[in-house]
Amino acid sequence: MPNKPTGLTLGIDFGTSNSAAALIGADGQMHTMALDGTRAEMPTALFFASETHTVLYGSEAMQAYLNGTEGRLLRSLKSLLGSRLMEEYTAVNGQSIQFFDIVVLFFKELKRRCEAQLGQPLTRAMLGRPVHFVDDSPERDALAQETLGRAAREAGFTDIAFQLEPIAAALDYEQRVDRETTALVVDIGGGTSDFTVIRLNPARSQIGDRTADILATTGVHIGGTDFDRLLDLSTVMPLLGYKHIGTGGRPVPNSVFFDLTTWHLIHQAYSRKAMHFAKELWTDYTDQTLHARLMDALEGQHGHRMLAGVETAKIACSISGKEALVDLDFLGHGPSEHLGATISAPAMAETLQQALTQVVECAQLCVQRSGLSGVDAVYLTGGSSALRPLIAALRAAMPDATLVEGNRFGGVAAGLAVAGAALAG
Repeated sequence: MPNKPTGLTLGIDFGTSNSAAALIGADGQMHTMALDGTRAEMPTALFFASETHTVLYGSEAMQAYLNGTEGRLLRSLKSLLGSRLMEEYTAVNGQSIQFFDIVVLFFKELKRRCEAQLGQPLTRAMLGRPVHFVDDSPERDALAQETLGRAAREAGFTDIAFQLEPIAAALDYEQRVDRETTALVVDIGGGTSDFTVIRLNPARSQIGDRTADILATTGVHIGGTDFDRLLDLSTVMPLLGYKHIGTGGRPVPNSVFFDLTTWHLIHQAYSRKAMHFAKELWTDYTDQTLHARLMDALEGQHGHRMLAGVETAKIACSISGKEALVDLDFLGHGPSEHLGATISAPAMAETLQQALTQVVECAQLCVQRSGLSGVDAVYLTGGSSALRPLIAALRAAMPDATLVEGNRFGGVAAGLAVAGAALAG
């Protein structure tokens, strides 16, 4: 029988929007890594600064971009796993670099920050993965996991294991229950929504193999970045001509708007071919002010800035229930003194209704597949789990279950740390 691996195991939640890490220390206690200053969650973002030829990570990367620093922002790289884009090259500061190598850079920086806090090297990792990286394609799903593991190895991890992210969240939740509980874990991340029905019992928390307690898993490739895209299309893009009825009574072609509202595709809108196509669209517009704004957005490379504004407004509206403003004054080209878009709670619920229905139906399917008539608790985790229309829809779908809002950003990482420690014995 092979020896069990030893040493500290870093639980890594490599997320579409944010990443987190945690481990069980030699003292047996949970240690959440401060990856971004004092914050545990770190935006999964890199910024390649043109003048200094340096790479910034996390919130520093986002801030540099929003401050107008010359360079290239890359975000939502997890969305590329399992696709051919991961092996393609992109231009960064006059050089070509493979998207895969950019993921490796992020893993190296995450590893470095954790090792600096602990004062010792880390070579073991328990990586989280969604139930489905890619819907309806087992081959691409397997490729996505293999690529993620290969990136971690390139970054210096030598012993790597995987755990489903909703199961990791369940293991974190289990630390806080005092009796056997059946729970539906709802993990709403940036790129996927994953569900697990699991039987939890604190007396079983140290068992390495919990397969017998997992009653069902489901997942759908819809998450926070999809909500951002839908809200951007409904609020901001019409100010640039999306759905504008132009010459000939036809809508303006919409491909440029879809690129501008998808985090990992924004850079494609700035290519020479895409810019030429956008410039020629002026003949399709009856309102040239809208086309001028579109060209402002493209020439100023404001795609990430607009989408970040939508994301911030989405969060603010969800928390307060009040209207939130997306400031667009940097685009100009309008008769009014102020240009902006607003996101209201009713409009957000209407815009996201179809996507949220798919998410809730996937959650209900998970309970159905478990063979249970219902669950004791619905445990919410993941950065987008605080979305109020989603919470309302889940309450309506499962009125008899206790709804528990967990650690939105750190729960999966903590659960991965628990799973890693149990595996190591």
